[in-house]
Parts: sequence; structure tokens; C-alpha cells
Amino acid sequence: MWAQMVELEQEVERRRRLGQESAARKALIASSYHPARPEVYNSLQDAALAPEFLAVTEYSVSPGADLKGLLQRLETVSEEKRIYRVPVFTAPFCQALLEELEHFEQSDMPKGRPNTMNNYGVLLHELGLDEPLMTPLRERFLQPLMALLYPDCGGGRLDSHRAFVVKYAPGQDLELGCHYDNAELTLNVALGKVFTGGALYFGGLFQAPTALTEPLEVEHVVGQGVLHRGGQLHGARPLGTGERWNLVVWLRASAVRNSLCPMCCREPDLVDDEGFGDGFTREEPATVDVCVLT
Repeated sequence: MWAQMVELEQEVERRRRLGQESAARKALIASSYHPARPEVYNSLQDAALAPEFLAVTEYSVSPGADLKGLLQRLETVSEEKRIYRVPVFTAPFCQALLEELEHFEQSDMPKGRPNTMNNYGVLLHELGLDEPLMTPLRERFLQPLMALLYPDCGGGRLDSHRAFVVKYAPGQDLELGCHYDNAELTLNVALGKVFTGGALYFGGLFQAPTALTEPLEVEHVVGQGVLHRGGQLHGARPLGTGERWNLVVWLRASAVRNSLCPMCCREPDLVDDEGFGDGFTREEPATVDVCVLT
């Protein structure tokens, strides 16, 4: 029991340090970094979004909108696994965002990496793209869409996110092992560039004992986003040639995860944190917290 308490305290401290280090990087980037494509930092405009995406989100907020009507407006990759696909960004916006990300990668700015599995990529909140880009994408567009697609997963109650870009290239990360996301729902958008291989593969929900039986493979299409439940087991096949950059948005609903942590499947034990933390939110006071797995 004592050993578990020590381990718990060490994990809490580690996460606090991660948050503090991330905040320090963000502050330095904000004060010293000079963007190559400053227009991507402007507030999200409809012109950056694919017409198909605008159409499905417009339908989602229309009177009488329902799941049947929505499914006529996007691609169902797997009805059984509830995986869908829709164009999200225009080609010019994908190109501009990629140029900005590459410019940042080549700078001498400090860089926090997306997670323990991806060694190359960018945390968008550190780059200053959360407020102008990701938050309006979640609030204005993704929430009404997800409310129809995944009402049982908190789709209509999304209140935070974690957004990052991952990069796959020769000599760097080539593939991604099977995992599930710390999120209720996930959006994965292929930004580019030219590549072969690297397909996504999906199994069942991670709680299922036969979750990886006959995995489903999904090829990336630049500009298009794949929508799936965070608990869906998935990974990426090895890259063949070229470079692949993807925007991944973990969408979180504290109304769901406050009752059951999506990672440990237990009632969360919350510890105060900065910003969105891991997407847990206390009702009183309204602060964002993390769940510590024990």
C-alpha cells in the first residue's frame, strides 16, 4: 500500500512538471517565434474548411436533423465499428498549415512531443493554435456533428480537447502500435504530404477480448478526417515512402469521463491541473483536472 502511495505521488508530480514545462515552452514560443504563414493563426474561417464539411455541420444544426440524414452526407467506413470519414480542410489550408509546421520544426524553438508513442510532431496549444483554430473547430463544427454520430459517448457535451500533429518519415517514426486514445472521440485528418503505406487499422473496442480479430484497414486521403470512438483499438501500418503528417484531435466530454476514466475504467481520482489537463472538470469549483491511474 505504501509503495502504491509513493508511486501515485510520483505520477502526480511528473504530470505537474509536464504541464509546467509545456506552459514555459508556450510562453517562449509566443514571445520569440516568427511564423512563416501567420495567416494560419487567424480565427478559423469557413474558407479553410472543405465544402462537404461545412455541409454536414450545417445539416447537423438544422431543425429535424437526425442520424439517418447525416449518414447520407458523409462516408460510413464501418457501420459496425461506427467509423466515418469526411473531408475537413481545403487543400490550400492543408498546405499552409504544413508549411508552418515545417518552419516551426526547423526553428530553434523548444518542442514538446505529442505523446509517449509519437517522437515527431507538434502540440498545437504550445504553438498557439488552440484558441484560433482548434477551439472553434470543436465548438462550432465538431460538437453538433458528434452529437448526432455519438450521443452515447458525450458527442453533444464536448468541452475540451488535446490537438497535435504527428509526423512519419524515413529515419523517424514509421508506424504506430495498437492503442486506444485518452478521449471520448477522435478526429484524425491527413494533412499530407506525398506518401505510400501508413494505413490506419482498427479493431474493436479495447474492452472486448477479441478486439483485434480481423482488423479493418483505412487508407489516408489528404484533407479528409476519420472519426471514431476513442476506445476503438487502432494503429498505423508502416510507412512505405514519403512523409505523412496527420492532425489528431482528442475530443473530451467531462460529463462522461468524470464518472468513468476512459483509460483505467474506474471512477477518477482528480488532482488539480492547469488548462484542459486530461479533460476532467470538477463541478465545484469549475477547474480542469487530471485523473491519476493507480
